[in-house]
Amino acid sequence: MKGILGTKVGMTQVWQDDRLVPVTVILAGPCPVVQRKAADSDGYSAVQLGWEEKTTKASSKPELGHFKKAGANPQRHLVEFRDFSPEADQVSVEIFEQGQKVDVTATSKGRGTAGVIKRWNFGGLPATHGVKKKHRAPGSIGQRKFPGRVYKGKKMPGHYGSEKITTLGLELLEIRADDNLLLIKGAIPGPNGGLVVVKDSKRKVS
Repeated sequence: MKGILGTKVGMTQVWQDDRLVPVTVILAGPCPVVQRKAADSDGYSAVQLGWEEKTTKASSKPELGHFKKAGANPQRHLVEFRDFSPEADQVSVEIFEQGQKVDVTATSKGRGTAGVIKRWNFGGLPATHGVKKKHRAPGSIGQRKFPGRVYKGKKMPGHYGSEKITTLGLELLEIRADDNLLLIKGAIPGPNGGLVVVKDSKRKVS
């Protein structure tokens, strides 16, 4: 499962034949290999990649030892990719092929505390017929006698956003290796400047 770390730059448009296609630009790699795991010694095969260098002062002593062992500078983000064994000490955008499908994982934008209409797309209560100052309320959330409680997982007001989201089967429209850029068709989760993980697609989504 090939993968790489990067930063969401923003969205733009590119021409594809005679169509103008919206794309998300991702600055990806080169990511240093910080650790390698083997099936015989660790129980599974994996590689740990780093992204975005940080200062020595911002790292703890165990972290510094971890990076020193790999011969890499301290990294702000570390992500492990299973069943991926790159030969080089760095991973660049050239591991992908133009036109292939990829899965993109990022943290969605945080929107603070929100009500049920914004958070869950509820319809709200009627505008008339005696409803007063409760138009955006969720309505009934439980029962009276049995079971006399609110079920776990009930859709209610609360914290909205800042969740790990994976968008599947996006088309990798263009690879600009000289600039370490990936142009992915459509939108991906998260704000500009946020951490992004791009992997080979597990399944194809039209």
